[in-house]
Amino acid sequence: MKNMDNYQILIYIIIIFITFILMEGVAWFLHKYIMHGFGWFLHEDHHRSSKGKFEKNDIFGLFFSLLSFTLIFTGFLDGFDYKFALGIGVMLYGLGYFLVHDIFFHNRINIKFRPKSNYIKRVLNSHAIHHQKSKAHSGVCFGFLYASKKYSK
Repeated sequence: MKNMDNYQILIYIIIIFITFILMEGVAWFLHKYIMHGFGWFLHEDHHRSSKGKFEKNDIFGLFFSLLSFTLIFTGFLDGFDYKFALGIGVMLYGLGYFLVHDIFFHNRINIKFRPKSNYIKRVLNSHAIHHQKSKAHSGVCFGFLYASKKYSK
């Protein structure tokens, strides 16, 4: 990043932001058509109470972690090209997903959290409805960081 001007930095910030936003669409599509489709055998344990720390469903997160790492690393090796910004966008989405979905909703790390934000309450309620009404090859509320206002309590 040593010879980047302000214009290039702005372009990278825009790439990161757009990637983060588009990842919700990618996640929605994969959740609806892959995880609740032919990939149900990996996602099914996520819809059941599990006693362990890990689920087969974690393979999806591992895939995106590796994708993000690869983009960041190859972008770095290529002189901080656009792949670096794409990887940061994927990584930031993954961090948001982990925080809201795995920690706040599923309590995979035991912390005391009571949402005050109407947005977080809506996302968590949407995911609760997803777990109540979704099965293999069908379901509702496939987003992770976005939920329609109709899911406000």
